[in-house]
Amino acid sequence: MKMNNLMLGLLVCALAFTQAYAQTETPHHRGQTAATKKQQSQVVYSCPMHLSVKEKSPGKCPKCGMDLRKQTEATADAGEASHDVQAAKMNIPDVELLDQDGRKIHFYTDLVKGQTVVMNFIFTTCTTICPPLGASFARVQKELGDKVGRDVRFISISVDPATDTPERLKAWGAKFHAGEGWTFVTGNKVQVDELLRALGASSARREDHSPTVLIGNDVLGNWTRTYGLANSSQLVQIINDAMAGKGATATVEVTN
Repeated sequence: MKMNNLMLGLLVCALAFTQAYAQTETPHHRGQTAATKKQQSQVVYSCPMHLSVKEKSPGKCPKCGMDLRKQTEATADAGEASHDVQAAKMNIPDVELLDQDGRKIHFYTDLVKGQTVVMNFIFTTCTTICPPLGASFARVQKELGDKVGRDVRFISISVDPATDTPERLKAWGAKFHAGEGWTFVTGNKVQVDELLRALGASSARREDHSPTVLIGNDVLGNWTRTYGLANSSQLVQIINDAMAGKGATATVEVTN
């Protein structure tokens, strides 16, 4: 009987402590707890190529096999809208690199200065987003016709320069019927990495690079960043706007 009374007393004390703690918990603390739970519930994993793919846990994209990236639902929803044109502040290094014919080039001086350019980022052993990016450039090249090489230049920059020799890039470009106005760029990894960082296209792993396209009019300082797998007519319109001096404007700096 004494033991039962003791247990009953302990239970009453525990209930009283719980009630007292609940009463002393501030609304601010409760709000923080709710916000933390909400934030945790909003974490999703999405595909950088297929932005509509969203999962609650890490894994592979069921459409292309790319690793899903962790982000919040708000970020993922913003990514859905990232196909829109965005201003891009440019700081372009004039690094010495190689084109697909093995010729030494200075990136800014020889490819960008005074030109309207369209850049994407690829590597030749890629089996996910790079072939579609190449096909997208090929369609846009066809739609623009003789403007390519005359009024606008295409530039594909390798994110895997250790593998992508000029010969490999030239063979890769031939699959997409790359014309005279389409240049492929590789070179020393240190310098290529410097260029990728400057263009906002650097990633920890080559497989995680973004399907971003940069479109710029160097003369007018108009630079935009958009989705490289958008409809070709949409890309053509953005390019035509860039040539005409329309669209987003951003500061352009050149570093040697």
